[in-house]
Amino acid sequence: MPALPLDEAGKYVAGAYVVFVVLILIYVAIMAGKLARIERELRELAGFAEQRNATGTPGRESEGRQAASDGEAGPRESRGGARSSV
Repeated sequence: MPALPLDEAGKYVAGAYVVFVVLILIYVAIMAGKLARIERELRELAGFAEQRNATGTPGRESEGRQAASDGEAGPRESRGGARSSV
């Protein structure tokens, strides 16, 4: 004999499914919000990169390559952040 008669247990099973679906919807809404925030931040960073390229301001990597191509050995940063002459 089951703990609850089947006619009474149906309400609890339906309630469990409703709770499960609500939790899934909440999870999807949270993930959608995070995705929207990440996309907005990526667009903002891409805009900064485009502005930097449009103004012709070289980045750190291109400065190092430019100095190396000019034959100059300028100061470079080590991993510890201290400057040393290479």
